[in-house]
Amino acid sequence: MTPRLIACFAVLLLSASPTHAVDLERPDVKVFMDTMVREHKYDRETLQDILRQAEIKQKIVDSISKPAEGTLSWAEYRPIFLTSERIQAGAAFWQENRAALEKVSSDTGVPIEIMVGIIGVETYFGRITGGHRVLDALATLSFAYPPRSRFFRSELEHFLLLVREEDMQATDAVGSYAGAMGRPQFMPSSYRAYAVDSTGDGKRDIWNNWTDVAGSIANYFLKHGWKTGEEVVAQATTGANWSGYSPMNILKPEDTISSLSKKGVMFSTKLPKDDVAQLITLDGANGSEYWVGFHNFFVITRYNHSAMYALAVHQLGQEIALEVSQ
Repeated sequence: MTPRLIACFAVLLLSASPTHAVDLERPDVKVFMDTMVREHKYDRETLQDILRQAEIKQKIVDSISKPAEGTLSWAEYRPIFLTSERIQAGAAFWQENRAALEKVSSDTGVPIEIMVGIIGVETYFGRITGGHRVLDALATLSFAYPPRSRFFRSELEHFLLLVREEDMQATDAVGSYAGAMGRPQFMPSSYRAYAVDSTGDGKRDIWNNWTDVAGSIANYFLKHGWKTGEEVVAQATTGANWSGYSPMNILKPEDTISSLSKKGVMFSTKLPKDDVAQLITLDGANGSEYWVGFHNFFVITRYNHSAMYALAVHQLGQEIALEVSQ
């Protein structure tokens, strides 16, 4: 059976049965298992036992097909996260964990407001961490979601290695429909690469230990080039000599502060003129909003590849910091 036929068969089977087990005899599943055994010396019987417990779920495919960042405008997206209740919850979280947050920030240079902004957007300070078993999410997207099967098979590979490395039960980990785990919503590859033990207890606990969560988020930002003390974003307007093009909100800046200014984009910053910058246009409640993202803005987008996400994290963190300072 060709890969195309396998993918079509998977989609048809999933449509007919909202939940079913992984078929270990499917050619692509067998190839995956052979790779795990050959490249990672994974015990075949253990691997088969884990995959037998995985469930392929139509609900997971439905969820990933319509992510909020891809279907909502900024006018619809922002109010989800910038609410008085979430800001108040963030301020309470900051106060309750002040010592740990201040230590992590001092050690890494990543501001507290960025850490709490991430936690607030991702999981509402631990209230919403996802209701899917990570094993089910990754198995479903690996073997029943052809558009991104390669990416999710890589994440399933990382998850299985993580299970072995951390001596976890594969069926215990719970997360999002995309397989993001714990309070910082790390994908398995991010957990293995960036999670840290900030408490020194020998565990990288991103499910229950807020100090490890904050330290892991800060480490993620450091590894992706966060520049301590630099601005994130500035609101902008367009001047008379603006060329009038509509930017596509690319996440790799192609301009500099100087070049944007010459094109008629007006904004305020203390950063050097040759620093990278990119104009972002969003459909706000009162029409088009213009923002200029600087280096640190695009570091935030490495956490989630969305300009709206990065701006929501920044704004929520700023609002929480303001509430704490009062």
